[in-house]
Amino acid sequence: MSDTPIYDFVKSYNESGTVRMHMPGHKGQALLGAERLDITEIKGADYLYEAEGIIRRSEEIASGLYGSARTLFSTEGSSFSIKGMLACAKAFLGAGARFAAARNCHRAFLNGCILLDIDPMWIFPGKSSRSVCSSEVTAEDVRRTLEQDPSIRAVYITSPDYFGNMSDIAGIAEVCHRKGAILLVDNAHGAYLKFAGEGLHPLDCGADLCCDSVHKTLPALTGASLLHISKRAPHGLAERAPEEMSLFGSTSPSYVIMQSIERCMLELKNGLSEGIRKFCKEVSAHKARLLSAGFELAGQEPMKITLSAAVKGRSGGELAEHLRKKGIEPEYADRLYVVLMPTPYNRPGDLEAVTSVLEALPDKGAPLLSDDPEISVPKKAMSPREAYFRPFRRIPVEEAVGKVCARTAMSCQPSIPVIAGGEVFDEKIIKILKNYGIFRADVVE
Repeated sequence: MSDTPIYDFVKSYNESGTVRMHMPGHKGQALLGAERLDITEIKGADYLYEAEGIIRRSEEIASGLYGSARTLFSTEGSSFSIKGMLACAKAFLGAGARFAAARNCHRAFLNGCILLDIDPMWIFPGKSSRSVCSSEVTAEDVRRTLEQDPSIRAVYITSPDYFGNMSDIAGIAEVCHRKGAILLVDNAHGAYLKFAGEGLHPLDCGADLCCDSVHKTLPALTGASLLHISKRAPHGLAERAPEEMSLFGSTSPSYVIMQSIERCMLELKNGLSEGIRKFCKEVSAHKARLLSAGFELAGQEPMKITLSAAVKGRSGGELAEHLRKKGIEPEYADRLYVVLMPTPYNRPGDLEAVTSVLEALPDKGAPLLSDDPEISVPKKAMSPREAYFRPFRRIPVEEAVGKVCARTAMSCQPSIPVIAGGEVFDEKIIKILKNYGIFRADVVE
């Protein structure tokens, strides 16, 4: 049986010379170059949310590689997979079930909560943090939250986080299941973890549902994502998933992106898995050199490099600009950190070029100290959904103290909330917003 059933169908259709009296309008004519691979749900092409043909067979190949009960394709990124995951959990658990989530969630989680009328309880780690990106929630933090509110039936964790910190998913899963809750994991940055070593991917650690952004760390086009339902998940979750995904997805999914996922899975079967493990060792060696050069590194994720620019007396923005002048574009920079995301598909010598530039960087002065306040639980006035649909106005953040946030305030990247809808602005929040370059905010009238 073919490892690329979607691609094979599209290729055969292209070669058939069939007159295209259907969408899309380009009719396979080359404008950008990918048009010949771009079709719609014609006869034989299957339907993403009712997949029984070529899409279902391709999803089953991905499911086999990841060891899931069911894996579903998303061509709209993990933003779509996250909302589908939430809908699946809520439909399964019932309207009254409560959700708890680590605060370093992506905006897609909050958007899903607004659409599905979920009012999340936030899990803040016992270990304080000065960055919205990082929230190293522990199993003990989850246990404490579940005992505080026994009505919580689902826990949502982001791991790895944007800086590469990885939560103890196995420990958290054990706590959740002991307390009768299911565990959902946003593993958008860790699609490769299944192949980087034993016990790193959430499915192998006890998560019931998780999403992977294939495009972030594996060779797939932007928008390629997977939603996995674990073999350990309660009976009925896997069966519900396609219909719940259809609540949010386009009825015209990208066949180009689905073929990209398919080709990525073929790469994994044909040697990329071994290549990932080898590359992670290479990244580890470069991290050791950066530590020797005086840098501090954040996170445990094996294929991500998160540098503290502050120890070199520079801001993250300054270090990022230095890299750009040397022909290197980083993933992200804030006031203190720079995030680099290499993969095995970087050109030979790319890692060496980056490390050499960083090793040659002189200290600018004394290490910078963060003046960011510690992230804490804001006062809550109403649910995110109620706040979102209230009349609102946009004002300078200095005028927002004591007012209720109408629309979640965040910077992009990393699209992680500083303050969520329904929460009350205070002086600490205002300072954090300014530090992330946010100077206006929407408040409930």
